[in-house]
Amino acid sequence: MHTPLSVRRVMSSRSRTGARGDAGDHGGVSAQRAGARKTRRSRGGLGRGWLILISLVTVGAVAGIGGSAAALPQPTIAQVKAKLAALNTKAGRLGQQYDQVLQQLSVANQRLKVLNKETARYRKTFDEMRTQIGRLAAVAYEQGGASSPVALLTSESPQQVLDQASILTELSIANTSQINAYKAASRQLLDAQQTATRARAAILPLKRSLHKRIAVLNKLKQQQEALLASLTPPQQTGTGPGGGGGGHYHGPTSTQAEKAVAFAYNQLGCPYVFGGTGPCSAGFDCSGLTSQAWASAGISIPRVSYDQMSSLRAVPLHTASGAFTTKYLEPGDILGFSGNSHVGIYVGNGYVIDAPVPGQNVQKVGLSGWYLSNLDGAVRP
Repeated sequence: MHTPLSVRRVMSSRSRTGARGDAGDHGGVSAQRAGARKTRRSRGGLGRGWLILISLVTVGAVAGIGGSAAALPQPTIAQVKAKLAALNTKAGRLGQQYDQVLQQLSVANQRLKVLNKETARYRKTFDEMRTQIGRLAAVAYEQGGASSPVALLTSESPQQVLDQASILTELSIANTSQINAYKAASRQLLDAQQTATRARAAILPLKRSLHKRIAVLNKLKQQQEALLASLTPPQQTGTGPGGGGGGHYHGPTSTQAEKAVAFAYNQLGCPYVFGGTGPCSAGFDCSGLTSQAWASAGISIPRVSYDQMSSLRAVPLHTASGAFTTKYLEPGDILGFSGNSHVGIYVGNGYVIDAPVPGQNVQKVGLSGWYLSNLDGAVRP
């Protein structure tokens, strides 16, 4: 067995020390002391030698372990593609959740806009009534018909007016209709203000939810890009949506379906954007493209892919015997993929126009590869 150089030096030093001890005095106490020193030196040298040897072996073992950890086996192409498929599915579902929250936020903002207009209208009526009641109260107070300060009756706060409504009874009975109208205006304005406040409060968690989801989506995008970078361009084919090209539409536009298809063709090359519904400069996501294509034809369909696939009329993808077929598909049909978390618009001849994933543009792709293997259903607006 090969002995490390440092160990050979230690053992050689121990041998020389022992030899010098044997050459000492052979008689009496001196000999005994020399023998004791020899024994201690021998034991000490031997102990230090084995300590160094054990240390070297231990270091070698640790280095061996470290070397094994640094040389972990790389994932296979199949494993990378499986991971990409899982990420694509997760991103698709999360993207549609993002669209749902975005739609809820849009509805909430529209409602708040209506409430603000309503509040402004009630404020105007309230202010007009406040001016009238102020005049009546001032006259009554001057003539001694009311003992309460006018300021309590003419506050800008509808809540304060209602809290002090008993004061209004001190005015002349001839003014009952105006007083009642003033109370009604106060209640309307107060209700509108409170409703608008609740609507504004409900918008805040929706905005926070959007920010969280977009952060996760961006993280998933980075993971997808890193995995794709580990594959060659030919290996990347079929690992997810996309991989198509452009084209032009030269067909008729007499029907609504043909108009939807023509719109989709005109968006080829537009960027993918989370939550995008166009125009081209603002980008599209998958369901944003399909919903806007049909909107351009005068038909309103749901914004989110899940709602599109569940609410529109289904198109069969199987024959009576159960065999898979695409013969029933017509241009303009919406196809659902990967658990209906992704959609595209069928344009005929085995092609789909799709807004695939972040980093890619709207493109025309063949109904094959990822699209065919992940096809879940078809619907017709």
